[in-house]
Order: sequence, then C-alpha cells, then structure tokens
Amino acid sequence: MTINEYTQQQLAAQPLGHWTRTAAHLVIGAIRGALAEENLTQPHWWILNHIAGAPGTWQRAALTDKLAPYDDQDTDFEAVHADLAARGWTTEAADGTLTLTEAGEAGRGRAKDHAALVHARMREGIDDAAYAHTIDVLRRTVANLGGDGNLP
Repeated sequence: MTINEYTQQQLAAQPLGHWTRTAAHLVIGAIRGALAEENLTQPHWWILNHIAGAPGTWQRAALTDKLAPYDDQDTDFEAVHADLAARGWTTEAADGTLTLTEAGEAGRGRAKDHAALVHARMREGIDDAAYAHTIDVLRRTVANLGGDGNLP
C-alpha cells in the first residue's frame, strides 16, 4: 500500500487521539478477526497464552484478575474458562492450576499462525527501530497523562 509522505512539521501537528484510536480499532479488529477463524475471542487467546507461558501455575481467579483490566467487552471469563475446558483445550488440577492439553496447544498454535499474518501485515514497511520508537512514544504519552507507561 502506498501512502503520501508528509513533512515532520505536518506530522507533528496531527491529533494523536485520532491516530491512536484509528490504529487501535483496526489492529484489534484484525486480530479479533484472525482469532475468530479458530472460534476464539481475545480473552480465549490471552488465557491460552498465559497458561502456555507458565503451565500449572495459573488458577482461574488469578488469571481473570490479571486479564480483566485489558478487556473492553465485559467478558464473562468463567464462561471462557468453561469453553476452553469443554473443548478439551485446558485441564484443571486438584489444586486449581491450569494446563493446556495437546489439543489446546494445537489450537493455540493455529490461532498464533492466524494472528502472525495480521502482525506481519501491520508491520509492513516498519522496521524494528521505528516500531520500538513508536511504542516508546506511546508509553511516555500514557505516563505523562497519569497512566502506567510500563510494559504489561
């Protein structure tokens, strides 16, 4: 895709809210669309990745507490946990800790492949230095306005 070039002065005069809202809407929509190919929502994805990253350490309540602040759809996390268990993608030990099954890891892998296509499309023409700089500017903006500018 070709986009017009602008001067630094023209770009610096742009409203950050417009561009961040537009980017967020498009990025989140594309990721949600990719996950939907596996009949997953973002909360499904978050849960699967957290469990995969630390098998046997997360319990439902702690994981819900960790993820709920990122949710913008009033997700019923208990229903998401129940769905993953009903699919046979997660198991829950006697102590309440969660683990992915082979089917869960396979589903997570398929979803990851779908999401990777979105990430590749999103990053076209943007090298790592420019991307990192953009994230750092947004972190600083968030911190300047009283938010948490640390990485999640």
